[in-house]
Order: sequence, then C-alpha cells, then structure tokens
Amino acid sequence: MKFLENPYQTMGAGFVLAIVLVLLFSAGTGTAADTDWLGMLMRWVHFLAGITWIGLLYFFNLINAGFLKSLDGPTKNIVIPKLMPAALNWFRHGATVTVLAGLALYFYLYSKGGTGAIALGIGGLLGIIMMANVHAIIWPNQKKIIAAVEQQAKDGTPPPPEMAAWGRTALLASRINFMLSIPMLFFMGAGSHLK
Repeated sequence: MKFLENPYQTMGAGFVLAIVLVLLFSAGTGTAADTDWLGMLMRWVHFLAGITWIGLLYFFNLINAGFLKSLDGPTKNIVIPKLMPAALNWFRHGATVTVLAGLALYFYLYSKGGTGAIALGIGGLLGIIMMANVHAIIWPNQKKIIAAVEQQAKDGTPPPPEMAAWGRTALLASRINFMLSIPMLFFMGAGSHLK
C-alpha cells in the first residue's frame, strides 16, 4: 500500500483500477460492440477535469480565502509560496482541460444527433467565461502576488502597494466563478434531461 503515500502514484492506481473495472464490466455484461467508447471517454475526461477544477474553486472560496486572511505576514510568506503555485497549477490546467474536453464532447455528441444542446450550451458558455476569468484575471494576479511574497521572504522587500488590489481583483473574479459554477453545473447536468 506504499502507493497511497504518493498522490501521483495513487492517481495512477485509480486509472489502472478504472481500466480493470471497465474490462471486468464489459466481460461480465457482454457490453455491445457498438458502445460509444469515444463519447464515454470524452465525458469521463470532462468530468474528471471538471471535478478537479471546481473542487479547487470551492476550496479557494470556502476555505482558503478565509484561512489566508487569518495568517500573519511572516506565516503568509511561508504558506503562499508553498501552497498556491501547485494549487493554482492544478486549478488553471483543470479549467483548460475541462473546457476543451467539454467543447470536443459537445460537438461530438451533437454531430451524432444528441439532445439538450441549448441547456449544455448555456452551461458550456458559463464554463468558457469561468475559464477566461482563470487565465485572464485570477492567474495573472495570483502570479504577481506569489512573486511578491517570495521576494519578501527571500530578501525582506516589502510588498508593493498594489498587491492588495491584485488580491482583491483575483478574489472578485474567483467569487464570480464560484457564483457562475452553480447555474453552470445545473445546465450541464440538465442537458441530458431537458430535450
């Protein structure tokens, strides 16, 4: 069980387990050869990336923002450079993979005559807006904050006066994404129910 001590090995084991279970399921149920494996794989990638992205969005908004406010300056200088680059890396790449997989899935399904296009289109548009916020507003501002905090920790350089504005801008964009995620998730889920 040593693989459980490393998150990347654990994730790899999850992928292997998924493949084994799919093979067992297919063998046990005699899954038809005409099963839409490509569509299923695209949807799975979309879901997996989306859970990563939106899970981090909820973490940032419901836990991390309040936690960071409670820290004193020297503690922030330790926590931010260690926590935020990795978390924001998974966050922004999760957003990108979610949207790209979602777009591919959308066009794939509707080229085959899928239903619920309007509901999925609304959800997808909200997701695209959210991804744009991640890449155009949240990440650039957080990158500046991380660099300023790292510089302060390294040589004692005081944070630039505009750092508070960078944080506020990133927070508001993140809160907009948090708000948009609620109707986005409804419409993404409703796509297969609203005809």
